[in-house]
Amino acid sequence: MSNGKALPVLEPDADAVPCCPPLTERRMTAEEAESAAKMFKALADPVRLRLFSAVASRGGGEACVCDISDVGVSQPTVSHHLKKLREAGLLSSERRGTWVYYRVEPSVLAAMGMILGTAARPGG
Repeated sequence: MSNGKALPVLEPDADAVPCCPPLTERRMTAEEAESAAKMFKALADPVRLRLFSAVASRGGGEACVCDISDVGVSQPTVSHHLKKLREAGLLSSERRGTWVYYRVEPSVLAAMGMILGTAARPGG
């Protein structure tokens, strides 16, 4: 279900270290392609994309797992997918009492945006 809010547009972060150059700048090395593929692969699963969106759309870009786990799969499956998003560097987490809170990593998103940004613009 949509709440009608779009994901925030992130400006390139001065601290962001992109894994790779924009797609239109030069060909990626094998290592750069491997790094970028890891991030994009993590978002290629519909459940992971929904979980990522649930975290990103929460105020402050942070959400308790208790507030985002209603994505149509079991709790262990939610945990598995959140782990994959953490391993890809897209989310970070912090345990507070019995709950785990997830945060979007804005520098990684900015770096991903830099990879696609030039290619996505007309004439880019």
